[in-house]
Amino acid sequence: MRIHLVCLLLLLSAGCAHTSAPSDAGTASAARPEDVTTIDGVMRAFYEVVNIAPEAPRQWARDRSLYSPWIHFVAIGKTVEVFDHARFAESTEPLIAGGFREWEVHRTVKRYGHIAHVASTYESRTGQGDGMPGRGVNYLQLYFDGTRWWVTSVVWQSEDAANPIPPELLPASHP
Repeated sequence: MRIHLVCLLLLLSAGCAHTSAPSDAGTASAARPEDVTTIDGVMRAFYEVVNIAPEAPRQWARDRSLYSPWIHFVAIGKTVEVFDHARFAESTEPLIAGGFREWEVHRTVKRYGHIAHVASTYESRTGQGDGMPGRGVNYLQLYFDGTRWWVTSVVWQSEDAANPIPPELLPASHP
């Protein structure tokens, strides 16, 4: 039985291999090299695309170029919401249209070979002017295909009274 399980797992993992940009993604040529050749580039682009003035054109194509075709966005709150990229763009458009800024204040990266796990603590403002402040943590899973980095999932949770951001995910200067 154990041998059958091992064989099945080997067959499944062989069928899931992905060594280059998928033909249906259309993102390899659309991605800016500076956005995807390093983890720092991915993270810079990840935040830049949502920091657009309300009347400015959105950067959804640039945003999409960061992600694998099977990307999942998972928002953890009172409920759990899971989005593909199209639904994520559609559902966040009202927030961005009303004024939204988000920036990274702390990052930890755990990397092994061609995979990386990024914990990115952010601060944000919603609305016009100074807006309403917020903060939380984005967790991103990435892999390197030999040419570029791909984000395969993003999971985030906004800070609230029941879930304060732990000190290890904050810069030394933040309370």
